[in-house]
Amino acid sequence: MSLLGKHILSCSIFDIELLQQLFSVADQLQPVSRGKKVCRILEGAVLGNLFFEASTRTRLSFDSAFMRLGGSVSNTTGEAVTSISKGESLADTSRVISGYYDILVVRHPDEQAVYEIAGATHIPVLNGGNGAGEHPTQALLDLYTVSREFKRLGKEISSSRIALVGDLRYGRTVHSLLRLLSLFQNLTIYCVSPSILPMPRELLDMAANGGHKIVETGDPKVGLKDIDLLYATRVQKERFACTETAFNYGSDFRVDQALVNAHCKPDVIVMHPLPRDSRAGANDLSDDLNQDERLAIFRQTDAGIPIRMALFASVLGVDHLIPSALRDATWYRPKYIGPNDASFYTEK
Repeated sequence: MSLLGKHILSCSIFDIELLQQLFSVADQLQPVSRGKKVCRILEGAVLGNLFFEASTRTRLSFDSAFMRLGGSVSNTTGEAVTSISKGESLADTSRVISGYYDILVVRHPDEQAVYEIAGATHIPVLNGGNGAGEHPTQALLDLYTVSREFKRLGKEISSSRIALVGDLRYGRTVHSLLRLLSLFQNLTIYCVSPSILPMPRELLDMAANGGHKIVETGDPKVGLKDIDLLYATRVQKERFACTETAFNYGSDFRVDQALVNAHCKPDVIVMHPLPRDSRAGANDLSDDLNQDERLAIFRQTDAGIPIRMALFASVLGVDHLIPSALRDATWYRPKYIGPNDASFYTEK
């Protein structure tokens, strides 16, 4: 299967073979993502970013990924700065701007909007997050991170034990990640959340029908025992109905050093899609794990560039040009990615 010319709207389009192909392209582009190599295979191409919701990592990493391949980027952020605020339909807006760009990335609070946009355009559309629905490119970079972390530890994703912790009802990153994880075999997946924020039943059924063991629990101490991966996510308060509260999202769901040390294996990998609220009382991912090598959140964010470059190259049909297009960069880059990064995380 090829991604050439395809929309990337949901993780449901992927299988193991396609994931392996994409990850292989991402591996080739790692030195480009880190500024060690230059690759201009998208020179002359133009990306349109349509973000109707706030974004830091997703929008900027899409920008960086496209520009590192030699392309140009045009950004629109918020509905107020578009003609939709004047009454123009989303379909009309989509058809118009598809005449300006070669590919679109869309983030929208309405789950169906990205599908409406894709249906009104003749160019590929990548989903940058559709409400509480999915976030396929985040899940791809998450799984790419997991595969690299497990390989470093001599582990396989199949037959591993994984805990998804936090707001599983509205957390679109875990929805997409569960779809991808379900492609593997014999997983034990702990869905750890308050009773008001469970994983949607259709996703649980999908995973169970794939032969995976699903355990739902509201007790992190139960869900974190002997796991290989802890994937935490924040409370998506912006998606709550006006009558909903997170009143029972207590301190038990704060992922900190004490919780990890007490209940997880010494080689557990801790991930989070970010942003996190590490302030006391926020009950999210604590910053007291920042110097713990098991914390992979910044290795995770770094993975966004090669994965999104790989998607652009594959969807626009230039991935085969990468080996012959690589050349050395001439500017200075430091040896280490960041001052608190793990000792093994150096640029090869």
